[in-house]
Amino acid sequence: MTGPTSGSPSTAPDGSDSGLGRLSTLIRNGSVTTVMLATANMQGGLKGKTYSSTHFINEVAAHGTSWCGYLLATDADMRPLDGFGIASWNTGYGDMRFVPDLATLRTPAWMPGTALVLADPVTGDQQPVAVAPRHILKRQLEQWEGRGIGVSVGLEAEFVLYHGTRKSAARARYQDLTPLFEGSRDYGLHQSPLLRKYLAALRVALAGTDLPLEADKGEGASGQVEITFPHGAPLHAADQHMLLRHAAVEIGATHRVLPLFMASPDTGVGSGLHIHLSLHDPDEQRPLFDSEGTDLPEAALYVIGGLLTAMPVLAPFWASMFNSYKRLTPGTCAPVNYSWGFDNRTCAVRVVGTGARRHLEIRLPGADADPYRALAAVLAAAGYGLDNKVVPPARVDGNAVTDTTLPPVPRSLDEALQLMRISELPAQLFTPEVVEHYALSAHHEVEAHRIVVSPEERRREIALQ
Repeated sequence: MTGPTSGSPSTAPDGSDSGLGRLSTLIRNGSVTTVMLATANMQGGLKGKTYSSTHFINEVAAHGTSWCGYLLATDADMRPLDGFGIASWNTGYGDMRFVPDLATLRTPAWMPGTALVLADPVTGDQQPVAVAPRHILKRQLEQWEGRGIGVSVGLEAEFVLYHGTRKSAARARYQDLTPLFEGSRDYGLHQSPLLRKYLAALRVALAGTDLPLEADKGEGASGQVEITFPHGAPLHAADQHMLLRHAAVEIGATHRVLPLFMASPDTGVGSGLHIHLSLHDPDEQRPLFDSEGTDLPEAALYVIGGLLTAMPVLAPFWASMFNSYKRLTPGTCAPVNYSWGFDNRTCAVRVVGTGARRHLEIRLPGADADPYRALAAVLAAAGYGLDNKVVPPARVDGNAVTDTTLPPVPRSLDEALQLMRISELPAQLFTPEVVEHYALSAHHEVEAHRIVVSPEERRREIALQ
């Protein structure tokens, strides 16, 4: 990924502050007949409804709509979970109001005739729902605005492509899936016809949706690819990542290609969602990390210190799934401890570039990360370091993976959850309500996997006979 450029705000593609006028025009000229309204759930996916364009423009655009509040209290299978104050059987699973953010209006090229708008949940008195992923990120951005520091990020997404469809994977009981290609294709220019067609379709569709890619490439594992977007405003970056995931799946279905945004889709395989972070003085446009060689400005060191101090107790925010921690092991090109270094891919925090283009790459989150909460965790940790002048440990110049003196990342979601619960810092950086909500979500994720019997357990038992 190249260095940061000026960020793009989360505005309508025509540059206006609201997409209402543009949507009205698209409906009048017949370009749009339906509107898909979507919101981010706790697992980093989109959920929502599709409305007739007439109903949306006359009712939903101005007043919002009501959906079941359990959208922020379910697991990946949409099973209602116990213990959430926001929605439960005890409250009858009532409705919650969702308000369109018309600045997010897009006309996805992979869904002709359809407009897509993101929505935010609000309370009865029209206040943002505190635990909603987009709002959690917005709160952190407000704090950076208060510091007088501009934030720009670029997301580098890795995922694995398999032959088949959701239905064929289900018939195979999600076992023995065949990657689209075998072996490493890292920086490879020779692609199979199917891979070339799929990536070309994805590029064209995203460009036609005003979401042009920076680049795509093969990666180091079978079927693995990487997509990067240009640096931009964090909320915009998270929104476009959600649309990337949606597009990858929808376009994949037409090519019988199944993309899997999973931290570790196969043993020994790791797919990351690397976050490239740049900070600058908005008045002077002076990058905070502007430096040469192994010198870093004091403020930049504080940011690194904050990341290495706070990210360990915020792990359920950037690695919220049971599978997330199977990537954070040696041999997957993922960090296994909390460390930093200059252009060192074995570290959790990598200082990239020189001069005004110097920035940080945070390599901890995996492909399964919710981009809103992962970015919120990074910004909260960075802000903590800057506000409290946290000095980082010594940089690592060699292989951080083999350095046993460095603090290790959690080995499981359960361990990460316990670390978050015993620390007071997460509640200080977010709120007790937000931390408890996602701690409970992590607890349910751990319990769901604790009782599942895997094929590997049966294999090992048979081997003993």
